[in-house]
Parts: sequence; C-alpha cells; structure tokens
Amino acid sequence: MDIRSSAAAVQGYTNARSAARPEPTGASPESGFARMAREFTDTLKAGEETTKQAMVGKADPHALVQALAQTELAVETAVTVRNKVVEAYQEILRMPV
Repeated sequence: MDIRSSAAAVQGYTNARSAARPEPTGASPESGFARMAREFTDTLKAGEETTKQAMVGKADPHALVQALAQTELAVETAVTVRNKVVEAYQEILRMPV
C-alpha cells in the first residue's frame, strides 16, 4: 500500500466519521441543506480530481475505485432525497382542500 492509497483511506474514514457525528443545533450558520449540498459538491470534485490524477498515472487504482464508490454513493443519496421530496410534494397535491 503506497502513501496515496493510505491517504485515500484516511480521507474516506474522516468523511464517514464526520457524517456519523451529530452536529449541535445552532453551531453552524450554514443550514443543513446547504451543508449537505456543499459536501455533495466537494465529494464530486474530489472524485473528478482523483480520476484526472489516475488518467495521468499519479493516483493508484485503489484510490480511484474508492473515489468512484464515494461519488456513486453521494449521487445515489442525492437521488433518493430528491425522490422523497417529490413523493412528499405529490402527497400534498393529493390532499383534499
């Protein structure tokens, strides 16, 4: 295992640990949705950067696979949240007035 794959593993662990830690209410001026959107964008950018590095031979395959898995998970989560929002909106529309 070289230094790049070790760094990728540490980054993945850090991301997972921060996602599992509850954030105190009112601790951040950023709203929950804005924070999630920023983290989603950061995950996509990190995946793209790792992919670019792998194309020129600067990233090992393990780091590339891990970055792609994190990106896939982020996209699947975003799609699931979007689907839930659409379902809730449709339920509101079906309510009798």
